[in-house]
Amino acid sequence: MDQDSKSESYWKPEPELRQHLYDAVPGILDSQKANGQFGTEPWIPADQNVLLPLSAAWELPDSPYFRDDRVLESIVRGGNALINQQDADGAWTNRKKEGSTWGQHHMPWTYSRWIRAYHLIRAAVDEPSRKRWDEALLLGFEAISKAYFTRMHNQPAHFAMALYCAGEVFGRAEWKKQSAEFMARVADDQTPHGWWAEHGGPVVSYNFVYMEALGTYFGMSGDEYVLDALDRGARYHANFTYPDGSVVETADGRNPYQRDIRLRGPGFSHTAIGRGYQARQHALFRKTGKLFSADYAAHELLYGGEGPTEETTAERHRHVYRMGDEVGILRHRPWLCCASAIALPPPDTRWGQDRQNFLSVFHDDIGLILGGGNTKLQPLWSTFTVGNTSLMRHIPGDDDPDFSPRDGLVHVPEKATYEVSEHCLNVEMTYGDVGCKVASEVVDETEIHLIYETSGHANLPVEAHVPLFRQTDAVVTLSSGISLALDETPFEHTGEDWLEHGGYRLYIPRIARLMWPAMPHNPYRKGGEGTVEEGLLVVAVPFPTGIDRQVLRLKTSSS
Repeated sequence: MDQDSKSESYWKPEPELRQHLYDAVPGILDSQKANGQFGTEPWIPADQNVLLPLSAAWELPDSPYFRDDRVLESIVRGGNALINQQDADGAWTNRKKEGSTWGQHHMPWTYSRWIRAYHLIRAAVDEPSRKRWDEALLLGFEAISKAYFTRMHNQPAHFAMALYCAGEVFGRAEWKKQSAEFMARVADDQTPHGWWAEHGGPVVSYNFVYMEALGTYFGMSGDEYVLDALDRGARYHANFTYPDGSVVETADGRNPYQRDIRLRGPGFSHTAIGRGYQARQHALFRKTGKLFSADYAAHELLYGGEGPTEETTAERHRHVYRMGDEVGILRHRPWLCCASAIALPPPDTRWGQDRQNFLSVFHDDIGLILGGGNTKLQPLWSTFTVGNTSLMRHIPGDDDPDFSPRDGLVHVPEKATYEVSEHCLNVEMTYGDVGCKVASEVVDETEIHLIYETSGHANLPVEAHVPLFRQTDAVVTLSSGISLALDETPFEHTGEDWLEHGGYRLYIPRIARLMWPAMPHNPYRKGGEGTVEEGLLVVAVPFPTGIDRQVLRLKTSSS
């Protein structure tokens, strides 16, 4: 089926969304303390985000909590807890659950939920509480209106969505106009392929934030100007989602791979391709037996749409997708391969990751095998390196590391190009004077070849890296008969012919080094510490004099 072919199926919010929202209410109420704060210690502003699902359960006519006095009283106390923590500008301390603090901020995710909750309950709130809430929310949104719309970024997009609702609540037409103008800028700033650039290229996970902001804004305003952007964004995510529902990480300049079924709405429910994506994600999620979160369910029920669907990449047996000159995807069931050709200098901040890992390989029965995404201060995640990889490493606990390149090591290419056909996906890269190429060639349903090649002159050692994602069994077996746990104990092995892990066997050259764990730098922890669960198993393949091509065969256990 080609890109424009459509199915005749129809999607609308499933009954489970309502049921899971309503079932969550007692637990939310029980988590509230006497001071109005929800959640566990230490308290953070995001703990009060439950105000929105509580308000949805209070507002939806079929809810067992429709107009329930206890729920309303809980919502009011929850908002009062936010007011008690506001500073003179209406901001809160940006605190993480592990205790670190990151300055004062108006926290768009919390302000947007607070104002939307108020939009639902305001008429029923007693006059003294309404006066207090009005003053506090006006304080916050006056500051938001003045300070947060000077640049294009995912947080201002979320602020703009919230500002529209604040304009509705307080009759501030100028805020609604400001919101509509910024949301039009958000839509216009999107690339033709459906993503918003951060750190020089796509940031797949944060793209969901733009989609959520636009989708919620559309659900409140009906502003059709943003519909084309929602369609492009949904098409982008429909292509950049693995068959198990997890996000394709290869081109992401911010976040490494996470094995989860990503649910972010309601931006996907307003277009056919978005509903096709959403229907598949929901079907996969329901199979896990997990509950839709109350927050997600509330968003879908309050701001979502329904209608016909369109088929996604993951559902197809054979499919080639080209995102311009930047990214290619090969779907050859049960394989899905993604190659990035986005070559950029390493950013000097913790948030933008070094674009170093250019190929991912996924198998329907196993999951992600090769890839894992990008990080910083970890050259073993790089598809190729020229030089001494020991020159760059992260020291756990260092909250202000030097992210700049190191003399004697090139771990990101200066340029890259890709090619994709029905059976092969490859990337060619340039690292200084050295040309490098990696290809994934599909042999059949049980085998794929990984081909690494180099050319040119180098006075420094050249090495390819095959980053393997840690499977759930967390054990690797080697051709020598050794079995090793992928746990806290590091190891390095050479002289092996193959390794087995998680349902596949990878045949490797005997000169390769097998290393565990290649730890990332985690930007969301102040000291950058990575965990074993975030580490990768890496096969380092050197290219000594006279060898310029190495072929690794990857075979599933059914072969």
